[in-house]
Amino acid sequence: MLEPFDHYAALINGTDDAIIAKDLTGRVLAWNPAAEKMFGYMAEEMVGQPVHILLPPEVMDEEDRMIERVRTGEKVGHFFTRRLHKSGRLLHISMTAAPIRNSAGEITGVTSIMRDATEYLARDNRLRESEARFRMMAENISQLAWIAEADGNIIWYNRRWYDYTGTNMFEMQGEESWGPFLHPDHAQRVRDGLKNCWKSGEEWEDTFPMRGVAGHYSWFLTRAKPIRDGEDRVIYWFGTHTDITEQREQEEQIRLLLMEVNHRSKNMLTTVQALARRSAKDDKGFIARFEDRVRSLAVNQDILVRREWREVPVAELVRLQLSFIEGAAGEFTFDGPECALSPRSAEVIGMALHELATNSLKYGALSADGGHVTIHWECVDGEPDFLIRWEESGGPPVTMPEHHGFGTTLICDVPRHNLGAEVELDYRREGLCWSLKGKCCRID
Repeated sequence: MLEPFDHYAALINGTDDAIIAKDLTGRVLAWNPAAEKMFGYMAEEMVGQPVHILLPPEVMDEEDRMIERVRTGEKVGHFFTRRLHKSGRLLHISMTAAPIRNSAGEITGVTSIMRDATEYLARDNRLRESEARFRMMAENISQLAWIAEADGNIIWYNRRWYDYTGTNMFEMQGEESWGPFLHPDHAQRVRDGLKNCWKSGEEWEDTFPMRGVAGHYSWFLTRAKPIRDGEDRVIYWFGTHTDITEQREQEEQIRLLLMEVNHRSKNMLTTVQALARRSAKDDKGFIARFEDRVRSLAVNQDILVRREWREVPVAELVRLQLSFIEGAAGEFTFDGPECALSPRSAEVIGMALHELATNSLKYGALSADGGHVTIHWECVDGEPDFLIRWEESGGPPVTMPEHHGFGTTLICDVPRHNLGAEVELDYRREGLCWSLKGKCCRID
């Protein structure tokens, strides 16, 4: 068994911490192997030498001040400092110091314990830099931003939030801290959405107005994104509010302008109809056909304006363009998957459908009891390919016309030319059949 002295010597010699004993003048009394490894000096080189050899110029008086503190019986707690390696390389270390007492209890020296703090300080510096970058980004983004715990308790807001609401961090505590700023017409919906978000762990998005420090409401697009750990558990939420007030106002202005343009263009169409009626007053058939086609154009324009010249659902286009045949003798049905056409495709196909329906009312399946028109379309999800088919049955026998007029142009030639579509028109005796295939669907 080791004697107590040998036991302590083993501890000192076996530790990874550099342990240096000094007298009250700073002369080295003991130097363990870890000190040899850390500073590059062997024990025989340092014992009897002033410890000041290790001090860089900027901290040269540090040892003397520390010894003075220890001389009074004080233990110097953990602190970071710098020392020199034998090679002249600067070392970053953490250090403590305590008094050495003799058998009479008198302070005769100082024991210093040191550790290499290079990696620790590097990690701490990286952490500080990362935090500084985060704060720089979070405080300077245009959005109002916040962070919440997994249960929805909001623990941080950025400066933009405080500037907009006129609050401070002490006023904005807890899950319901938004309450005073939500517009009453939207508050309950927003609260319900947030609670569902916290409960389900799914991303949340909503648009609603919030009151600012001046008492005015602005519209915000708000998103909350869950932050998960390695086991897919939600540990935090990150939320942003993007001010879209100006965007909404611009969209409303555009909508009003489109409505005005639509109104004026329909007035112009009415004028054109009147002129055509006067110019061809003896040709009643021409006037009727012309007015039908103008009405079809007006229906198309209404649809596109209401849709802000974006994609048009096929079912909506068919229903509105054929609304005028609901009282026909024959019947019609339509079906197909949910898909949408580009604005130009909707214009062309809408005119073709209207022309087919007009002809069917006069000569085809829609003109007779027991007649039937089937409209079916197909599209591939995520693809521009589109197929629509008009098929008549149960009406009067069909014969090939002796000549083709403008109606055939609308049904066949315009889709081929404007859409690059494949169009087939089959005058089957049992019923007319028309089909169109092309890249007409809207792909965003």
